[in-house]
Formats: sequence, structure tokens, C-alpha cells
Amino acid sequence: MARTGRPREFDRDKAIDAATTLFWAQGYEPTSLTQLKTCMGNISPASFYAAFGSKEALFHEVVQHYLATYGQVMAPLWDESLSPRDAIERTLRCSADMQAARTHPCGCLIVSGASNCSPENQSVQALLSEQRQQTRAGLRACVKRAVANGDLRDCPVTEALPNILATFFHGMTCEARDGATSGDLDAAITSLLMLWDANAVSSETGIR
Repeated sequence: MARTGRPREFDRDKAIDAATTLFWAQGYEPTSLTQLKTCMGNISPASFYAAFGSKEALFHEVVQHYLATYGQVMAPLWDESLSPRDAIERTLRCSADMQAARTHPCGCLIVSGASNCSPENQSVQALLSEQRQQTRAGLRACVKRAVANGDLRDCPVTEALPNILATFFHGMTCEARDGATSGDLDAAITSLLMLWDANAVSSETGIR
């Protein structure tokens, strides 16, 4: 009597890790279902769809996994126990270290994972755009808190500062992918923060 075959079992957490690495390295559209199934343990199509539903649904899960792990470098932006400047500096430096590390794909998945999608995948592009808006909101909140606390001058430069910081943050992905080291990015961050310090309120003179 023929034995009934059992579905291939796989480690779901390891599968998500593998899919995260692949999407991070290649982006959403260039990554095929065949590549995903292979990297996730050579799982069958039936197992893939039973576990994840679709490629897009898997990508949504990957994004959440990324935010809960690598994406925690953004957490200081929302930590009000830190001064606004410290929150931004920690976020930038930790992100630079993460993005330039050679233990995983360089750059940031949220920035590069779906930057140029065809019309049928605009929902995927919108998903990452929404996450980038969260980063911008965190930077704006820190600058706004610094102005309200009297740490920063309320002037045109500080009004533009959130956009300057966001542009730098998102640009680190391109730099890391082109070979910039964490030291390179760290030095650039030090220079960038001089703009903050140049518009800080002097604690000694009280002059704005």
C-alpha cells in the first residue's frame, strides 16, 4: 500500500528571515516567487500559499519583521526621555552602523525595497512610503520639541531642519550601497549635526 506523503514542514521564522534578506537585497519586483520558495527552504507552492497567501502578503509580513528588528534603530526618535538632539543623533548613528554592516544587505529596506514599482504594485510602494513618512514625522517631532523646549531657535533654518535630516537619512541607503562605511557615514553625521548646534540656544548667554 502506498504511503501518503506529508506536506513539507519548514521553520516559519527562518523562512521570514530568508525572505527579508532577499527582498532587502533585490527589491520587491525583481524578487520572484521561485527565488522566494527556494531561499525559504525549497517549500512547495502549496506550502507557500497556505502559509503566506501571496507574495505581497509575505512582503507586508517581511516589512513588519524588519521594523521589529533592524528598524528598531529608529526607536530613539520616539523616546522623550532623550533630549531631541540625542534622539536624532542616536537614530542617525545607529542607522548608519546598521545600513553599512556587511552581515546583511546594505542600506535600508524601507527606503530601497520598493522604490520603482509598476502600476499594479503601487500598493507595495505606498506601504514603504507610509513608513518613510513615519520617519519624517519623528524627525519633525524632535525638532518641534527642541524649539518648544528652548533648545533650538525658531527660525527658517530650523523650519527646514526636519527635511534636511530626512533627506540625509534616506540618502544613507544610496551611500551604503555604493560602499560607504559606517565610519564614512559617522563623519558625515558629525558634520550634519553642526547645523543643529549652530542654531542651538546658548545655555550660557540665553541668546537665541
